[in-house]
Amino acid sequence: MNIPNILTLIRVGLIPIFILLFYMPYHWSYVAAALVFTLAAVTDWLDGYLARKLRQSTPFGAFLDPVADKLMVVIALVLLVQHHANFWVTAPAAIIIGRELVISALREWMAEMGARAQVAVSQLGKYKTALQMVALVVLLANPPLITGWVVLGYVLLALSAALTLWSMAVYLRAAWPHLRPDADQNSNK
Repeated sequence: MNIPNILTLIRVGLIPIFILLFYMPYHWSYVAAALVFTLAAVTDWLDGYLARKLRQSTPFGAFLDPVADKLMVVIALVLLVQHHANFWVTAPAAIIIGRELVISALREWMAEMGARAQVAVSQLGKYKTALQMVALVVLLANPPLITGWVVLGYVLLALSAALTLWSMAVYLRAAWPHLRPDADQNSNK
């Protein structure tokens, strides 16, 4: 067990606290849930940074880190869809969750093909994640009333969904030589 792995485990442990705070019937619960989500996002960045800086990457961390990230984001999106119950959260949430499923399956399949590096995390994916995290923090920190902050959250979430589609297209394009119907025939030549 090393520091990056401990930070990832802390992020997983924050999930039930985040959910509990989100549903507490107090005016401060929105900000508290957003702060816990922000802490989780910071630990996501920090564990990756420390794993590289301290050369403490492990197979356990390589497995658990993306799982912890996706769990936290998907749970936040599901909570927001239920809480806001409108198109402006539901459509981007469906796009973001759908993309995560597609890209996770694609990465797994590409790893089996020995071509995992062709669908590694890109700079575009990092921008998408940063924008998505800011949108989620803004929406989590505010009750589902139409205010300037909530509208800003909707706009940021829509922009992150657009980047999500763009990054998915980039990943699929990189993987296309392996996905084409004639890919097996070309590799046998």
